[in-house]
Amino acid sequence: MFRWLQPNLMLDSVQDITPELLRRYGLRSLLLDVDSTLKSYRTTAIPPAILQWIETLQKAGTGFCILSNGRASRIRPIAEQIGLPFIAPALKPTPFGCWTAIQTREFDKKSTAVVGDQVFTDILAGKFAGIFTIFVTPIHPEEERWYTRIKRPIENWVLHKKD
Repeated sequence: MFRWLQPNLMLDSVQDITPELLRRYGLRSLLLDVDSTLKSYRTTAIPPAILQWIETLQKAGTGFCILSNGRASRIRPIAEQIGLPFIAPALKPTPFGCWTAIQTREFDKKSTAVVGDQVFTDILAGKFAGIFTIFVTPIHPEEERWYTRIKRPIENWVLHKKD
């Protein structure tokens, strides 16, 4: 049962995703969550280190698309700041946002991963879409909305539960 909730890979930060790691797993494109994955929930600016990370991976040939449950009016300025296309609202955990991103960006499903900080949205959407999933430790989860914070203990339990 918990297999559906287990990410394929768990990392501390998106910055742990390197060209070498992507090659090792046969990945060429990433669908990125925004809040608590690329930036803390309450900020609107993407940290310079994350911008540098994206640029490094783009130079290595990695394709990107932002995949967020946020409203398009909130996500658009962030996506423009980074210079990436976006799908918002992505309706995670349904797979539709993943499928739309893969189709519109012409990514290969077999070499695409969803990257996010929430098991019950990001990871589950990737699993439902049939793509690789990468869980990253949330950035400043204490800033998140109450309905996200309330799920964190359950997610933590699921992430450490073995079938």
